[in-house]
Amino acid sequence: MSFYDVEIEGLQGGPADLGQYRGKAVLVVNVASKCGLTPQYAGLERLQERFAGRGFTVLGVPCNQFMGQEPGSAEEIAQFCSATYGVTFPMTEKIEVNGDGRHALYEGLVGTPDAEGHTGDIRWNFEKFLIAPDGAVAARFAPQAEPESADVVAAIEKNLPA
Repeated sequence: MSFYDVEIEGLQGGPADLGQYRGKAVLVVNVASKCGLTPQYAGLERLQERFAGRGFTVLGVPCNQFMGQEPGSAEEIAQFCSATYGVTFPMTEKIEVNGDGRHALYEGLVGTPDAEGHTGDIRWNFEKFLIAPDGAVAARFAPQAEPESADVVAAIEKNLPA
């Protein structure tokens, strides 16, 4: 199944329609509001602001599978992200990224290795996948990789649509 064909709801309800990102670079990130890595929201928002006009978006995917660090309702998540970090990038419904309940979105992502060769299960909140404009997974980054690190920014710039 293509990234663009995956059915997933938006955080505020209704389909997220991943097809709208065809021809764009998308950084898919499993996010959480009560994690030590939560301040990465600020860097993700800066990436959104920096590259949105060049065919790029961040796509936040809330997940509560890691020590219950995303316990809130959709409304609570949206309020926290907006009020605390000024998040403007799109967010999906809260999903599972590992295990028997793994959402189809992550079924198509976890086979991609990161720079250290890790494939398979998501290790923690804020693991990042860069989707190229053709829908292929272009890169995977560990949770600790800062959104504005040289490696992440270089990969985004390399995958921006011409």
